[in-house]
Order: sequence, then C-alpha cells, then structure tokens
Amino acid sequence: MRLFAFAAILVLALGCRPAGEEPIATSPGASMPAGILDDSVPSADGVPIHYHAEGSGSPAVVFVHGWSCDGGYWLEQVPAFRARYRVVTLDLAGHGRSGKDRSEWTIGSFAQDVRAVIEALGLEQVVLVGHSMSGEVILETARLLPDRVVALVPVDTLHDVEWKAGKDLDELLESMGRDFSAATRQFVRGMFPPGADAALVERISDRMSGAPPEIAVPVLRAAFTFDAAAALRKVRQPIRAINSGTFPTRIETNRRYAPQFQAVIMDGTGHFPMLERPDEFNRLLAAAITDLTAARR
Repeated sequence: MRLFAFAAILVLALGCRPAGEEPIATSPGASMPAGILDDSVPSADGVPIHYHAEGSGSPAVVFVHGWSCDGGYWLEQVPAFRARYRVVTLDLAGHGRSGKDRSEWTIGSFAQDVRAVIEALGLEQVVLVGHSMSGEVILETARLLPDRVVALVPVDTLHDVEWKAGKDLDELLESMGRDFSAATRQFVRGMFPPGADAALVERISDRMSGAPPEIAVPVLRAAFTFDAAAALRKVRQPIRAINSGTFPTRIETNRRYAPQFQAVIMDGTGHFPMLERPDEFNRLLAAAITDLTAARR
C-alpha cells in the first residue's frame, strides 16, 4: 500500500474548481494590467482549449495544471510574475472551461493543447511550468516545440522517471470505479504533511472529489502508463524541478536520461508547494527562470 500511495501522489494534482466558486489561491486587491487575453483555441483534434494571458516580457511563462485541475490554481503565481513576463495559464482538455469531447485521453494530446495555446499567442521563447501530471505534459510539449521552449520547471513531479506502476494502478482505478469521491478524498488528505492548513486540505479535497470520473479515470491511467524516461531522454532544454520533500527526488537516476536535470526541494510542504508556501515557491521559481534562461543562452 505504501507504493500505491506513492504512485498516486506522483500524478494526482488539484481538483477541478466547480463553476461559480472562488479559486483556492487569490491575491485580493491586486490590480489587473492592460493586455489581458481570455480566449480559446482549437487543439490538434479540434477540442477548444481555454487560456488566459496577461503581463509582458520575455520569456513567456506558461503554467500547466495537473490532474482534474484548471488554470485558476496558479493565481498566486500570476500576479507575482506578470510585471516581468508574459504569463499564461490554460485549461487542458476535459478541465475547467476547455472542451471535454475528446475520444482518447493521452499525455501527447495534452501536449498538443499546450502547443496550440503557445502558437495562438505567438510566443517565441517559453518557460513551461508543469505541476504533477503536467511534468510529463511539458516534456512532450518541449519535444513538439524545441525552438520555442527554452526551459522546463516541473513542480512536485518526475521524482524518479524509472518508476513503473504495477498492480497498484489496478487497485487505484478499481477504488475510483467503486466510489470516485471517497477514493479521491482519501488521497488528497494524504498528500499534505502534518500541520497543513486544514481549511486548504478540505477545500482541495472537496473539489478534487467532484472531478468527472469518466474523464478523470482514463486521464489518470494515461499518466501512470506514460514512459517518462523515454520522454526525458528527448529533452534538450535545461530543467529544474521544484519538488516537496515528501518523497525523494532521484536526481542521479533522472540524469541518466537528461544530464541537465536539476531539482530544488521544499521540505515541509506536500504535493502543492505553490499553494502551501506561495512566497517561497515564487522565489524559487523566479530564480529558476533567471538561471535556466541564462543557461539556455
């Protein structure tokens, strides 16, 4: 069961925000600058992908959410970075305000969603920030757009790209098939360390358990079975993960596939460091963007 829980935390991310609710992370009183875009663009298979862009400056920073989440969960990051960079959030297909009519849910199709947004906005230099499942998504996006993506920042993900799911995958999917709401509530509560903000834990637990199972379950299967090692081997851009200390990050293992892989660890946080300690996370992300783009040049 320990391996089962470890497998889940590698790929689970924030739950979907139900329509009409306030986002979990907010910055009251923050002014909104000119140049805001809130629109959608068709992905490679025609599914409309909603995106939000604001701020200015290069490189652009594109934030990609995790499993059963949406772009709204980066609201602690948007105001922190929009004064210096063009900041973009998006909803992957099946999530948030994006279309849900997709015949096959794969990491590759999610990468096409990100690609569509980058191309629609005409972004020439992009730093991709991907939480949980989207650590894999940004690997694939970097392969699709090698001349535009200049750096990758995975967030609490890619702990060990050689790790493979076994029977634990079947157990997880079976438990979700029996009672999706109860299964996801159990997982999300275990993703926080002792002493975590109880209100935050409950709010995320409530929202996570409301994700549509007919989308969430096949997406989760795709995340578990994706070959992250093979994808990492194809990436040439500099990488710096920002991971929690809940589970070890096997840096040397990952460097067998990408020698440029780096990681910084936020001890004392759970699976959501950008929500649990946003100020510290933003400092680490700012340093990563500066260092990685300098290395790329």
